Amino acid sequence: MRTVRLVPFEPEHVAGVLPWFDDPDTRRRLGGREWALRQFALATAEQDEVFRGRRVLRSCTFAALDDDGLVVAQVGGDVYDRWTLWDPVGERVLEVDERRTLGAAYVVAPSRRGQGVGAATLRALVAEPANADVEQFVLGIEPDNAASLRAAAAAGFTPRTTEPDAEDMLYLHRHH
Repeated sequence: MRTVRLVPFEPEHVAGVLPWFDDPDTRRRLGGREWALRQFALATAEQDEVFRGRRVLRSCTFAALDDDGLVVAQVGGDVYDRWTLWDPVGERVLEVDERRTLGAAYVVAPSRRGQGVGAATLRALVAEPANADVEQFVLGIEPDNAASLRAAAAAGFTPRTTEPDAEDMLYLHRHH
């Protein structure tokens, strides 16, 4: 089983990560290079905002390093006071789960895809001591992203929803 080591995502990691967003599949799923950079803005933004019926407690972003110390993935998101299932059309909360939840997203270096890096990164995120207070980890994945769905399943994530929502996302979760 592949392993990675997480470290806080720092400015020195940016140069290695930005070219990943030139990859068409990465750009289609996450957007352009601004995705990697926006993690710094989130980390320094004022917390305690309400987003889709859940209060943002903090943001976290990590670089996943392989055995040689090379950045092979980036992972992070917001820790919320609870999880909500949001209806973007009606702009309302459909369901509430009171567990403290980390809503996460990740990207794997295109050259490292298919090597177990995604699953290793997600396992490391769950095991990360900085996330010890998190009770549930949630990923939103497009139904056609078979590689990401496989990586999440290999890391112990199970379906939270079985049908895509209005934004075409399936939600998978793992309890801590």
